[in-house]
Amino acid sequence: METGAHGMKLVGFLLLLAGWIIVLTAIVILPAATGRTGFVFAGVGVEVLGLILVVRSHLVPREERR
Repeated sequence: METGAHGMKLVGFLLLLAGWIIVLTAIVILPAATGRTGFVFAGVGVEVLGLILVVRSHLVPREERR
């Protein structure tokens, strides 16, 4: 496996963790529901990016599929 795939996987898992931290921190710290909602959506967006990176790092490259 390439080092690029390992780096992509690591970044993906770190983004998943960062998304959770953003969501939980927003729920605990922000009193207003409107502010919380924006940060929760941002955290979920970060989690989705992390999930995409993790999935893409596990896919077999096209050259190896042949």
